[in-house]
Amino acid sequence: MLIDIAQFALYAALVTGAAIILGQWMAVVLDPPHTRLGVLARVDGAVCRVAGVDPRAEQTWVQYAAAVLAFNLAGAVLLYGILLTQGWHPWNPQGLPGLDPWLAFNTAVSFMTNTNWQAYGGETTMSYFSQMAGLTVQNFVSAATGIAVGVAVIRGFARRETQHLGNFWVDLVRSTFWLLLPLAIIVGIALVALGVPQNLLPYTPVETVSGGQQLLGQGPAAAQIAIKQLGTNGGGFWNVNSAHPFENPNAITNLIEMWALLAIPAGFCFLYGRMVKDARQGRAIFAAMGILWVVGLGITYMAETVGNPLIANAVAGEPDNMEGKETRFGIANSALWAVSTTAASNGSVNSMHDSYTPIGGLLPLFNMMTGEVIFGGVGAGFYGMLSYVVLAVFIAGLMVGRTPEYLGKKIEAKEVKLALLAFFAMPIGILGGGALAAVVPQAAAAVQDPGPHGLSEILYAYSSATGNNGSAFAGYGAGSLWHTTAQGLAMILGRFAFIVPMLAVAGALAQKRSVAASAGTFPTHGPLFVVLLIAVILVLGGLTFFPALALGPIAEQFAMTAGTAFGAN
Repeated sequence: MLIDIAQFALYAALVTGAAIILGQWMAVVLDPPHTRLGVLARVDGAVCRVAGVDPRAEQTWVQYAAAVLAFNLAGAVLLYGILLTQGWHPWNPQGLPGLDPWLAFNTAVSFMTNTNWQAYGGETTMSYFSQMAGLTVQNFVSAATGIAVGVAVIRGFARRETQHLGNFWVDLVRSTFWLLLPLAIIVGIALVALGVPQNLLPYTPVETVSGGQQLLGQGPAAAQIAIKQLGTNGGGFWNVNSAHPFENPNAITNLIEMWALLAIPAGFCFLYGRMVKDARQGRAIFAAMGILWVVGLGITYMAETVGNPLIANAVAGEPDNMEGKETRFGIANSALWAVSTTAASNGSVNSMHDSYTPIGGLLPLFNMMTGEVIFGGVGAGFYGMLSYVVLAVFIAGLMVGRTPEYLGKKIEAKEVKLALLAFFAMPIGILGGGALAAVVPQAAAAVQDPGPHGLSEILYAYSSATGNNGSAFAGYGAGSLWHTTAQGLAMILGRFAFIVPMLAVAGALAQKRSVAASAGTFPTHGPLFVVLLIAVILVLGGLTFFPALALGPIAEQFAMTAGTAFGAN
């Protein structure tokens, strides 16, 4: 256990150190004035002008939101066309055909919304061209969209008496060119050096130890894996994602890929402190996120270490729940990845979450249900956390009998209503979509396991889709027409029903004047606010989702403890 704790501490230290550095760099790149960028500003200014965009023109929140929606719609349509016509394109040595229209819709929406839910097996479905020109491109621009929106929302909190939140096109270019692309090149080269394939070779036939024949997938994997982790995308080049030895060959690649999935989201806390000119505010939010992450990791790790008593009583040896986990990673690195990937809206996996104990699977599920605000997706997690900040400040104002204030601005009914509107996207998608999936026969047929675990599979699928996560309880068959359509709609809801209200909150706050702090002003940079923010997240999540969780993983945990097993379908 001490070795495991040391690994957790090393990982936390690496992420925190990178977050501080990246927060400073993002402030240089994305926080005006841009005179500090020098030649970089001239390069992306030229790119914007070629695209017909004035890099000096700023946008209101309505204009910013319209640009986000238009760009993402165009990206989804382009990717949809690439997937439908896949059989006509070059770099398809296996001769894979175009996708079914509904699967193409689901996949295009999935990668456009930064979800990367995969209702297909990568090595048996996607050509190299589709992977590079379709999926990898969206890995960059969907992540850049989240970063741009996150920065625009922060500007709304930081600015005074203005209607402008920046320029989406400029933010998009700078996020891609000067943050995501350099990091992806560095991580990609490191992965290639450590054994991850990066080629255009046809699949390699080999003879197995038992004398059978098998095709080993090849392809430009390292480049996609680098950005899938850095951009909190998560879609695997191969079907089993980062549990595959080609995607994740050893302990060093495992550490690099885990580091990459939290580095930029954690960096947003320090970017926020610099942009609002009060580093304490960013550190307070980082502390709240960190505490929730540590607690979730501890619970998941202990649940998997204790294991399943029904199995422990049936076999000799240690009780650790190693089902669905790679022996080269073990319990510690599997639990660490599972908690981090669902806290970060990443969705990549190095173990199969469907095989976790009920409580071990509950924590990743709860991370997604709360909107993945524990670091969250690049940009997306932070503006999601700011919606909870608005609600926490509102509750604090009610407790002291004053108009809520945050960063010297009054938080009024409009901002609270918009924050709640964003919050409601998750229960509508998860509970509404999950309820339909449980009662419609065509949808319910996707459930692999009977009893409470079957409900957990449904909840996980729609939490992953609405939360734009992309991980899965792998036994759940989500490739049917019902689920490709319904989950595609849930992904759109979870992405844009959060973005638009939070941009509206930012637009409203940007127009406000500063008010002087007084003796009754609630401090939002100390331990008391950190505790309040954590409580708001847990209480809102608990009140909204506890009844469903009680019927799923919690009921399954009690049944397991009592020695009850459920027969297979």
